[in-house]
Amino acid sequence: MLGPAAHHIHDSRRDGRFTVTQGARYSGTAPIGLADGWEVRRLTPPSRLFGANGLRTGPDDRVYVAQVAGSQISALDIGTGALETVSAKGGDIIAPDDLAFDADGNLIATEYMDARVSVRASDGSTRVLRDDLPGANGITVHNGRLFVNECRIGGRLMELPLDGGAPRVLHDNLPMPNAMEVGPDGLLYYPVMGTNDIWRIDPDGGVPERVVGDLGTPDSVKFDPQGRIVSTQVRTGEVLRIDPRNGERSVLAKLAPGLDNCTFVGNRLFVSNFSGEITEILDAGRTRTVLAGGLMWPLDLTVDHAGDLYVADGTFFYGLRGGELHTLASLFSTGTPGYVRGVTAVGPDEFLCTTSSGQVCHYRTGPEPHTELLAEGFDQLYGVAANAHRTIVAELGTGRVLSIRSGGAEVLAAGLDAPRGVALGRDGTAFVAESGAGRVVSIGDAGVTTVVDGLRTPHGILVRGTQLLIVDVGLTALLSVDLETGTRRTVATDLPVGAPPGVNPKPLRGTPPFSGPMGPFAGIAAGPDGTVYLSADAEGSVLALRYTEGLAQ
Repeated sequence: MLGPAAHHIHDSRRDGRFTVTQGARYSGTAPIGLADGWEVRRLTPPSRLFGANGLRTGPDDRVYVAQVAGSQISALDIGTGALETVSAKGGDIIAPDDLAFDADGNLIATEYMDARVSVRASDGSTRVLRDDLPGANGITVHNGRLFVNECRIGGRLMELPLDGGAPRVLHDNLPMPNAMEVGPDGLLYYPVMGTNDIWRIDPDGGVPERVVGDLGTPDSVKFDPQGRIVSTQVRTGEVLRIDPRNGERSVLAKLAPGLDNCTFVGNRLFVSNFSGEITEILDAGRTRTVLAGGLMWPLDLTVDHAGDLYVADGTFFYGLRGGELHTLASLFSTGTPGYVRGVTAVGPDEFLCTTSSGQVCHYRTGPEPHTELLAEGFDQLYGVAANAHRTIVAELGTGRVLSIRSGGAEVLAAGLDAPRGVALGRDGTAFVAESGAGRVVSIGDAGVTTVVDGLRTPHGILVRGTQLLIVDVGLTALLSVDLETGTRRTVATDLPVGAPPGVNPKPLRGTPPFSGPMGPFAGIAAGPDGTVYLSADAEGSVLALRYTEGLAQ
């Protein structure tokens, strides 16, 4: 469960005006506009970060935060909570995962999905140091020397010349090394997630030595002022202190799974979580939330028969109850379906999911969560819809819509331009948001038929009775179309969906084996009471919209 909201929100139901505290990741240029009779409210506060990955204390004593999913680097003032965007979404640095500073104050970032290491100078200019390091992740600078590793199966630990020359390999064939640091003994310490241990090696070369094992999937190593290892554990959520001389350990804190990195500001210890939460670790197991976590995207939404809302956020799958997000699954939890992008509820605690790894899964939550693989091998799956007779999914990479059957799939339509959202009508008709063509189509015996055109970039779609609801991220609008008369109405405008104004995001190629290509998807769902739920992926929140006299059935 995530911590308390970090934002003070003013909710004006008629005009959709909201205000948020300093440093939100998205600032809308206009308030949400609503058609007569509609109201809107936020169910979750806007996220201030696009998740939180690598942490590094800068020369100015601010904590610099790498955000893979947002292609952004932010600097956090731990005293005031103010955030400054240092490298913005759409900029030269793509999917930064870890950070370091050289003696001149230049920021050096690993770009996990693009196999790159880039240097951002103090004047804001950026240059690529290397672009041939798949899975580039852990990074540290020591005595003017730069060390980088690759968080992948068969990854390398290397020293990189700062002039961009060929790397010197210290250790290779590692199963997923991660964030590292040189210890007070002059040795380079690095966690290896695949073997669940921490190793060290002389930076000048030599035989690697295992320091400690049987951990909670360590993904960072830093050192406290007393020379002891501090390591975050992504699977268990533990923050461990380890004596590098004998391997003795103690638990400094137990947080939610998904911890990614840590850094010291003087004697003060801060850790990051994939959710975007930054936590200070105090004494005696106490903690303090410096920056509350939130949603990384969000992506698709679904409502079960009991009216409970669920949120697919890629790395996490949440239930939203009582205004709080409850983690049901993550990339590292037991029985996880993986990186969930599309989702639909099919029964109590049962869901059909599409993952960014190209799989269609049947996921059961509960005390013993379990995932059954239904089909795999697809190229960038997005929306999923199901009824008692059929399950359909959109495959963006190939431009197809598929009907999923036991052990395989049937192609319903091909040659579509970036299909994303799908929906099923009351009679079983399949509807598809063709985001690249700016239209919604139906698929029947006669083939593909245009239902709504003149759109810009439709994402999530939903059929409620005779009404087709469309989230168009290009128009930043929610539209309603009567399927019998063709009448079109604009329900909401200036929604915080899609890319911020003026931003052209660069593609996210994915982080194997965790996920395939990552991409936005503004989903939509509706509850039994007529409330319409919307993924406000630009700001990282979930919106609830409702017609005050009830949604037409």
